[in-house]
Amino acid sequence: MDRFDIFETKVNTQTEDIIKTAKGEIPADLVLKNAKLINVLSEEIYDADIAVSNGVIAGIGKNYNGKEEIDIKGAYVSPSFIDGHVHLESSMLMPSEFAKLVVPSGTTSVVADPHEISNVMGLQGISFMREATKRLPLDVYMTLPSCVPATNLETSGVDLNSYDLALLIDAPWVLGIAEMMNFPGVINCDGSVLSKIQLGLEKHKCIDGHAPHLSGKDLCAYVASGIRSDHECTTCEEAIEKLRLGMYLMIREATGARDLEALMPVLKTSNTRKCMFVTDDRHPKHLAKHISRMVKKAVANGVEPIKAIQMASLNTAEYFKLNNLGAIAPGYKADMLVLKDLVDFEPEMVFKNGKLAAQNGKLLIDTDILKAPPIRGSVNIKYLYKEDLQIKAATNTVKVINVIPKQLITKRSDEKITVENGLALPDTKNDILKIAVIERHKATGNIGLGFVKGFGLKSGAIASTVAHDSHNMIVIGTNDDDMYYAAVELVKSQGGKIIVENQKTLAHLKLPIAGLMSDKSAQEVQKTIKELEDAAQKLGCTIEDPFMSMAFLSLSVIPELKITDKGLIDVTKFEVTNLFV
Repeated sequence: MDRFDIFETKVNTQTEDIIKTAKGEIPADLVLKNAKLINVLSEEIYDADIAVSNGVIAGIGKNYNGKEEIDIKGAYVSPSFIDGHVHLESSMLMPSEFAKLVVPSGTTSVVADPHEISNVMGLQGISFMREATKRLPLDVYMTLPSCVPATNLETSGVDLNSYDLALLIDAPWVLGIAEMMNFPGVINCDGSVLSKIQLGLEKHKCIDGHAPHLSGKDLCAYVASGIRSDHECTTCEEAIEKLRLGMYLMIREATGARDLEALMPVLKTSNTRKCMFVTDDRHPKHLAKHISRMVKKAVANGVEPIKAIQMASLNTAEYFKLNNLGAIAPGYKADMLVLKDLVDFEPEMVFKNGKLAAQNGKLLIDTDILKAPPIRGSVNIKYLYKEDLQIKAATNTVKVINVIPKQLITKRSDEKITVENGLALPDTKNDILKIAVIERHKATGNIGLGFVKGFGLKSGAIASTVAHDSHNMIVIGTNDDDMYYAAVELVKSQGGKIIVENQKTLAHLKLPIAGLMSDKSAQEVQKTIKELEDAAQKLGCTIEDPFMSMAFLSLSVIPELKITDKGLIDVTKFEVTNLFV
């Protein structure tokens, strides 16, 4: 008997066991007794026992016997939750540490877009994330990054084209093409952009969207290309227009962009079967209550519990064609939550593939044995001089990036600037700080320089190698000395986040894995993040999470004014613009 016959025999035996368990002829591996079953397929709640065989739900009804039986005494049983769009790298944690935080709160599957690490390391980065997620008590599916780089207005570590993506598109853990941020490229029929969309369509896989404020005929063109989802809606009007055109609405609650509250009227008045919950980019402190918090918030604001749970499970599974996930029914994966009520949505038990994976907020599976695959250093900048950060004044008026709290969009203002010895300087009295983006992949020497308003720093500087999407080094400061010192320290640590004052380090989170992730535990990372937050407040920062806000100032696909290593970007015109008015 060859190995294929052995595999087929094993599969057939498992299928026979499931069938016989469903008929009641043999005992189940596990039976949850006296459950209030939340049926997201029929939108009902009713009493039932749930029988599990080989990690699959075999039967629902009464009088099932099991090798293990758990009487849950009338507690609710829900399908576990699915995050439909997340960048694992944004947690700054290794995936094993990410799983420790999210699984106990009920998330047992995620659809990850590894475009952060792909912008740094290309296909090697995707392979790294796949190897790092293989053996977790968390199913990690992926979509392939469509915009590496996001635009031609920045320098990334690599350039992934459709031929590169074709090498991975057939993998069963690949569900489609990730967020198509280059919406101008789509509606203007850019050949390289359309070839990536076509790759997904030919393989009958999903194409995710990213189209903030796109409307009217341009939005129709975007949807007509085959793109079927969007996670950038911030107003009800935008959300309803996209739902009407057949798009799935990915409702986002990230660390930096929280849209659930603004979109709540849509969830209470519209058909929610094309709505799902996503987290996009979250820092560790917001991971312990993951999708469960979104469900709780939705229900607290008047959304029916079953519909909220659908958005956290079935809707997401159906969109991504995960036909064995998202519901409790025969043949579905036994990924289940035991909930004491439909108010808090904090699971007493989390089952993954029919096994108890977490209980009362604690992960029961040891992930500490998982080691990170080896990966090369990724912070490579041309030798930097302090003079490289100087801005020669052409006039005394500049275009300033204005940060909007809890939003990724920015606004432009024209401001009078302080000029001394021919140099344009920050003005802390008016909250106008200098910002620099330093290319860190190919040592090109590119440095984009400008000014930003809204951080409130009175002294010092902050810097990071997490800067969406190409993740060049970004520095904001009140003076060139501290900005230079911060940049040099990040080169020494091969990535990270740092706060300095008077050329001394106040707090420093080292991120040696692609300049994006730590190799430390979630607890250690959270402790250092708290030190960064405290240090930022000490310098006068008025933004709750300055590093998250700073990270999106280089994302040149979200209006209105951004900055990359190539200069100040007018996103509305999709071009580099002059800093001076």
